[in-house]
Amino acid sequence: MQTFNNVHQQFAEFFKSETLKPFAYLVSKKLSEGHICLQLNEIEEELQDIPFIDEKAVLQNRKKLRSEPFVAGIEEPKQPFVLHNNRLYLQRYFNYETQILNRLQAFTENEKQYLDARTQSLTANKIFIQSLFPSTEDEENAIAIENINWQLVAAITGVLNDFSIITGGPGTGKTTTVAKILAILFTINSNLKVALAAPTGKAAVRMAESLKKASADMPATISEKFEAIIPGTIHRLLRSIPGSPYFKHNAENPINFDVVIIDESSMIDVALFSKLLQAVGDGTRLILLGDKDQLASVEAGSLFGDLCNAQPSFIISKKRTHLINNFISDPSKQVSDDFITDKNNHLLFEHVVELKKSHRFSSEKGIGKLSKAVINNEQDHLSAFIHSVKDQQFFMDTNYDENVFETFIKGYIDYIKEPDIKEALNKLNVLRVLCAIREGEQGLYTINRKIEKYLQQKKLIKPTMEFYEHRPIIVTKNYYDLGLFNGDIGIIRYDENKVLKAWFEDSSGELHSVLPGFISEAETVYAMTIHKSQGSEYNNVLVVLPDTPELPLLTAELLYTGITRAKSKVVVQATEEVILQTAKRRVKRASGIMDRFGEIA
Repeated sequence: MQTFNNVHQQFAEFFKSETLKPFAYLVSKKLSEGHICLQLNEIEEELQDIPFIDEKAVLQNRKKLRSEPFVAGIEEPKQPFVLHNNRLYLQRYFNYETQILNRLQAFTENEKQYLDARTQSLTANKIFIQSLFPSTEDEENAIAIENINWQLVAAITGVLNDFSIITGGPGTGKTTTVAKILAILFTINSNLKVALAAPTGKAAVRMAESLKKASADMPATISEKFEAIIPGTIHRLLRSIPGSPYFKHNAENPINFDVVIIDESSMIDVALFSKLLQAVGDGTRLILLGDKDQLASVEAGSLFGDLCNAQPSFIISKKRTHLINNFISDPSKQVSDDFITDKNNHLLFEHVVELKKSHRFSSEKGIGKLSKAVINNEQDHLSAFIHSVKDQQFFMDTNYDENVFETFIKGYIDYIKEPDIKEALNKLNVLRVLCAIREGEQGLYTINRKIEKYLQQKKLIKPTMEFYEHRPIIVTKNYYDLGLFNGDIGIIRYDENKVLKAWFEDSSGELHSVLPGFISEAETVYAMTIHKSQGSEYNNVLVVLPDTPELPLLTAELLYTGITRAKSKVVVQATEEVILQTAKRRVKRASGIMDRFGEIA
């Protein structure tokens, strides 16, 4: 064995068996890349990167793993590794996966006792529910599947089930749907206790603001209930124990809420996913929101996407279809026979709803069509966009034209010249440059320096110290005592006493300031990574991709996420080869959860 000075090699060296070492190395490496386990039948491509000479022996030794003393089967006493379904796990991650499956099974079993009563409550409030979903005219040339009232389907699902997933792209109305679910539940039970959380505090606050806006036209008694909902991070909801990976709320001490809503669920890794599900007790509804096509969590796992894709599409029984269609008076909006089946025993049957229709983008033009072409790897359409399509919502710059770049970043002048701090924050968040990587010519650090240099040459900023006037910053950790969360964006400005402060907008839309010295972890944010932009929206976005198409980081999910941060217009700077290769490459994270659903079924 060669000596490689890295953490995966060091981990492998803990085990004396020459048979086990290469597999220990690979499991560690795959975890660092976001995989939950090692798929033993797909390791050939990995072997060239690990420090072992005899690749043939490693492949042959796959059959010997079962007899290794540190490798256990599913029913055997615990060992560091678990071998199951031709996948090798670290024991901890196998346990996470098992706990998730067990909790999902418990949710679906427990809710059965309430289905009749919940159905009666829905029927008793039919007129009110129909008022929440007024019939609208179909858009010209709209796809038939988009005309179905999926928001109402999701609302009925969310009321009936203890566990529900609502997924959909930007503008499909996930927040609006949840607001209507809560309106129905508040009507049924005015004392309902609701928790709202997300992986980042900023995402949770944004969700709370959207829910309050969505409830503005509802009866005052219901709108008041929305005002009382306090958003926070998942870690805060579960109550972190300092210096520990555990939480105060767990299976033995579940959180005390009737409904738990989690936004941006695609960002949740497998460990946190497991702990969240453990802490939600029987009888509490859990509703997960997110876009299944967005980037997965930074840490191991892509659980939200796995759960959304557990079945080919949303299908329901005749009985539930009849119930749902009873609330939809327009036959063209009703669930069609294409989605009906009574021959499905999957654990998540009738628990996942995808909202199909974007109220922001048309699927036949602009950003909607571009994002669809990226996520579906429609190479011909992408080539057409690059070469010939003229569209007001997007522009493809394959030459990294400096004039295109400067034209976009001129937009930052507006917030600097705006004297009112609150309005300056609004103008700052009208646009954003998004980068795929941090290092290199098209990386985050270089792009931020270029923008600073441009604004400095215009004599608009003087970046002579860390916290210079007008510097836009993004907080990169949670500061609960300051009321700041990872992902919060602010600007540096002087107050009325000529004291330099960092200014942010709180959850109620009011300004609050902090002395910059208290914020030890923050970055300049003229540009930010696409990963960091998840959950955010800007009128105008410039996506800058590196000119190296072979980078594994460049995936369809990454480009899709960047493009769909824009509400009005997106500019993409990347070569044609990079764009086309990026659309071909998908995030593929190994996990066994899809196969293990079959075990439960």
